[in-house]
Amino acid sequence: MLLFRPIRESDLPGLVALAGSIAGGMTTLPANEEFLQDRIADSLRAFSTRVKKPGGEYYLFVLEDTATGELIGTSGLAARVGGYEPFYSYEICTERFEHAPLKVDKQIAVLHLKELHRGPTEICSLFLRPDRRRAGAGRLLSLARFLFIGAFPHRFDETVVAELRGRLDEQGHSPFWEAVGRHFFAFDFYAADFLSGLGDKGFIADLMPDHPLYVPLLPAAAQEVIGQVHTNTEPALRLLLAEGFARTNEVDIFDAGPLLRAATREIRTVRTMRTGRVQAIDLPAGSGLPRLFARTSPDFCACLGSGVEGADGTLSIDAASAAALGLGPGDRITHAPLR
Repeated sequence: MLLFRPIRESDLPGLVALAGSIAGGMTTLPANEEFLQDRIADSLRAFSTRVKKPGGEYYLFVLEDTATGELIGTSGLAARVGGYEPFYSYEICTERFEHAPLKVDKQIAVLHLKELHRGPTEICSLFLRPDRRRAGAGRLLSLARFLFIGAFPHRFDETVVAELRGRLDEQGHSPFWEAVGRHFFAFDFYAADFLSGLGDKGFIADLMPDHPLYVPLLPAAAQEVIGQVHTNTEPALRLLLAEGFARTNEVDIFDAGPLLRAATREIRTVRTMRTGRVQAIDLPAGSGLPRLFARTSPDFCACLGSGVEGADGTLSIDAASAAALGLGPGDRITHAPLR
């Protein structure tokens, strides 16, 4: 059984191993033990704090194989991006160049650097070990976060964004970075991404040009990847679009990966989730409808299982899910149907 739960202090070795296995690294989970230790502390503090409105809280979850105790994946939530460390993006705008005597009327795509200090909630830090990408594990890692948001809406903004990894070439280089960022920074794409993940974003304000970038002046390879996702990120893009996220006119400043946005209440999992009571835990394996289950109290955790909802709102669930969540007849359960 795979269990989605908040990270614990004892998970540090497993988290270090996971971060070290991510090809190319991850902005919000760089393979740096001291930083990851701080990340865990930040998450523990976020869960323990009485929150009345979203601030700078960072919630980190892990996916545990309960049979072995191994950590096989992570996903996270930033309650509100911005604050002391701004959230940067490139906004894609269109400028018109017109001269009637020469019959010239052209519309040109332009990138404007955008700095946000009080932004929306961001879903982040999603990684699943390649050898475990089956049996719905990726869906659980991604969608269970929305059950948490729906269960504790006061902790999050009314808008949620997702910044997806951009397209790389066959050599693992970012064509957009090579055309833009490389000319202004004294290090490569991965070093910039690493520094940004550490929370050190002062170098962006100091070094990144704040003048507009006219897209037609960029090399063709850089133009082609603007708003495109990394091949490994395509499943995540499809999943988020199915959840109600939409593409925006903003992209990442380093690799030009797309920024998606959704109204929190309109996210499919949030909109369809319900809370009821467990009626029985003897549902035969393979029967019922596939669902996302969560226990919201005393500690949040979630799993995938099957269930049958009664006319009175009670739910019969499979024994494995009940055991993983520590639920019995009469206990409250939050659930949402899978597509």
